[in-house]
Amino acid sequence: MAVHPSVIKRHRQSLKRRVKNQEIKSKIRTLIKKVRQTIELQDRNGASVQLKEVNRALGKAVSRGIFKPNTASRWMSRLTRSAHRIAATQ
Repeated sequence: MAVHPSVIKRHRQSLKRRVKNQEIKSKIRTLIKKVRQTIELQDRNGASVQLKEVNRALGKAVSRGIFKPNTASRWMSRLTRSAHRIAATQ
């Protein structure tokens, strides 16, 4: 690695961004797990509230460049589909 001041600063910035991105990814994964648990418990109202929260978090992550748009869309689609399945069975 070159020892230019700009390279050192860039490396420092990348480390900070990496930590922040990992935190956001972890938060989103946790939210997705909570939605799946709610869906398993057949709680329609809870699932819809949590779906909105996941959708908002995924949208923010996409706008920041943490996830690609198609990935977020695929996850949201799958969660929504499984939530509607419990709605149809009740």
